[in-house]
Amino acid sequence: MLVILFRVLSIFPLRLLHALGAALGWLVYLLSPSYRRRLDANLAQAGYSAYRRAAVAEAGKAIVELAFVWCGKPERVARHASIENWDLVQRTLDAGRGIVFLTPHLGCFEMTAQQIALHTALTVMYRPPRKSALKPLVEGARARHNLHLAPANLSGVRILAKTLKGGQPIGLLPDQVPQEGEGTWAPWFGRSAYTMTLPAKLAQLGKADILLVYAERLPQGRGYVVRFVPFEGDLSGNPAEQAASINRAMEQLISRCPAQYFWSYNRYKQPQGVDAPHAEAVA
Repeated sequence: MLVILFRVLSIFPLRLLHALGAALGWLVYLLSPSYRRRLDANLAQAGYSAYRRAAVAEAGKAIVELAFVWCGKPERVARHASIENWDLVQRTLDAGRGIVFLTPHLGCFEMTAQQIALHTALTVMYRPPRKSALKPLVEGARARHNLHLAPANLSGVRILAKTLKGGQPIGLLPDQVPQEGEGTWAPWFGRSAYTMTLPAKLAQLGKADILLVYAERLPQGRGYVVRFVPFEGDLSGNPAEQAASINRAMEQLISRCPAQYFWSYNRYKQPQGVDAPHAEAVA
């Protein structure tokens, strides 16, 4: 049923889908106290409370636009996106080095992988959705030409490492909370958040470059701008210091369009089996 609904919605103009999404965002915000508390608290923690109204609407857009991104015809979706700073990517590809693309939950992050895959093969780490009804929809949308999936387990990590060593790019969402043993506590907007250590490990193992990328959602359904940004952090320290460096880079990226970050995500949760941080981190 959900697949059918998304396919029907994908026919409509993006401007209409974003209008419906904004309404959905406010509906969920008003009807769900737990959602509202977390979104407000995370915005306040990051110092972005002034963006609350816009963030509520953008969160709804992020859900409804998936029908367009996942189920729309690829050529139609591509027409709604432009790319900025692709030369950063091309220089690394031409040099034969692998790339670790880091994409936070900012803007239309599903669009970034699709746009990269129009120019080069890309392997992204994939965690199957908890609801089985979503699985065929998500997997079918993500496994497109030039876009390959690696499961979020040890087998998938091996695939990513092999891909990098072969000089091909991979993609990760570094602001997801990892499972026990897969992360470390690091500052995230002035508070300790359990953060994955995999991006730095893979980049060093594959002697690869790190590039940041996000897809900013343009107003009134005008589409997206996929922007590539150099990573200027230092990965010479221990895993906690590496994770902190990547988190700082993500914070700087989010500051470019803070209303479009996924503020309702429980970024500060403590995974089962993980000891609490010794002290709250400071910015």
